[in-house]
Amino acid sequence: MTDKVLAGKRCLVMDDEFLIALDIQQILEAAGASVVCASNTTDALSALGEKFTFDIAVLDVQLGEAADGGTLDLARMLAGKNVPFVFLTGMRQSDLHAMDFPEAPVVEKPYEAPLLLYAVTRALAGKPAR
Repeated sequence: MTDKVLAGKRCLVMDDEFLIALDIQQILEAAGASVVCASNTTDALSALGEKFTFDIAVLDVQLGEAADGGTLDLARMLAGKNVPFVFLTGMRQSDLHAMDFPEAPVVEKPYEAPLLLYAVTRALAGKPAR
């Protein structure tokens, strides 16, 4: 991919499956973003506590309400800081607890790179998910 639609953007990726996180990282970096990956909410919160900020986050919903806070708690925190995010899930949208965030794009697994990038760019532009 030669189009750097995410040039200069900092992205947080939270997914507990290493290969999926790596794939997302490669897609976003190919689009020009710098990416920090976290495998759980504790690691994600640690990254958020660093001196840098994020422009966007891609969050795996399947982590759910884990002992360390869960994806939805992290989404609430990001929303409170006006950081847009995209949900990534293997669950059907109709069953998704993330409907608490109707403006957040939802990308279902398995996903294709163009669809993920479309969702990320829409979220960054502040455009509704649906």
